[in-house]
Amino acid sequence: MIQKLVTAALITAALATAACNTVHGAASDVNSVANCTENAMNGGKC
Repeated sequence: MIQKLVTAALITAALATAACNTVHGAASDVNSVANCTENAMNGGKC
């Protein structure tokens, strides 16, 4: 029974870590697009 709980906890931790990296990556992408848009509006390049 304890082995099943430890396995479930490890799987949950792995999924949480993967989700966190995905959200961080998405936030970086959105930030990059925002910077590019701002640069283009000010006459600069992306």
